[in-house]
Amino acid sequence: MKIAVTSASGQLGTAIVKSLIDTIGQENVIAIARTPEHVKSLGVEVRAGDYTQREQFDTALQGVDTLLLVSGNDDPEKRKQQHANVIDAAKVTGLRKVVYTSIIGPLSESDFSPIVKSNRHTEEYLKGSGLAWSIGRNGVYLEPDLEYLDHYRKDGKITNCAADGRCAYTTRGELAYAYTRMLTEDQHNGQTYNLSGPAITQYELADLMNEVFDTDLQYEPMSVEAYRQQRIGELGEFMGTVIAGIYQGISNGDMDVPSDYRKATGREHISILEAMKRFQRQTSP
Repeated sequence: MKIAVTSASGQLGTAIVKSLIDTIGQENVIAIARTPEHVKSLGVEVRAGDYTQREQFDTALQGVDTLLLVSGNDDPEKRKQQHANVIDAAKVTGLRKVVYTSIIGPLSESDFSPIVKSNRHTEEYLKGSGLAWSIGRNGVYLEPDLEYLDHYRKDGKITNCAADGRCAYTTRGELAYAYTRMLTEDQHNGQTYNLSGPAITQYELADLMNEVFDTDLQYEPMSVEAYRQQRIGELGEFMGTVIAGIYQGISNGDMDVPSDYRKATGREHISILEAMKRFQRQTSP
């Protein structure tokens, strides 16, 4: 069995490649990346694959049995055709199964909704492809909050527009474990899973950070518009709007979903407390 992973140079793609190596051996894993030299250190076969270049995937997917399609980072409307390029190439190259990394959340009204709608479009396109498929809807990554800890510590607080909303967090490590199971086990075919841990509020997030990292953070909610402008000022129009939209979605209840992690993996998702402790161990000097 040859399993290929797209966007292998990204943090999630890299984590999944490493998990697959541990499970099926590096000789059975193929890393696909827009810039192949960025993933040569993974020690597996590397192939070029840019989502905008359909012909690259006609070549990159030759001899591949199962594919992990990692959702792209482009404009939501552009993603639809980009993901379709990969799925269409999978159909003509004889590939058997595609696993797609989607996102949790309903189609509500928030600045994050265009991304959710784009992902749902790809889900439906994949389901209609005639290929075997499995879909994971990823929870919100915990790592960016932990990587931002020094900024929180400097400010003494966490501020965003999530208010009292609950958010189903996950980690790239937990996702890598789940996707490895979904890629290598056929009982997941035709299934869509919410891949996350239990949902928590931003107040609980601050309390857990204080416990693990010996901080004294408080959570202070702010308006959606104020947070949007703050994020745009720091990250630019596109990414700032996306990030603000995530927290707007949390406030709306969009990210408070039941977890299917046990169905996908056979075990419970690690707790957010344990996830923080693991991050601390991995990043400590």
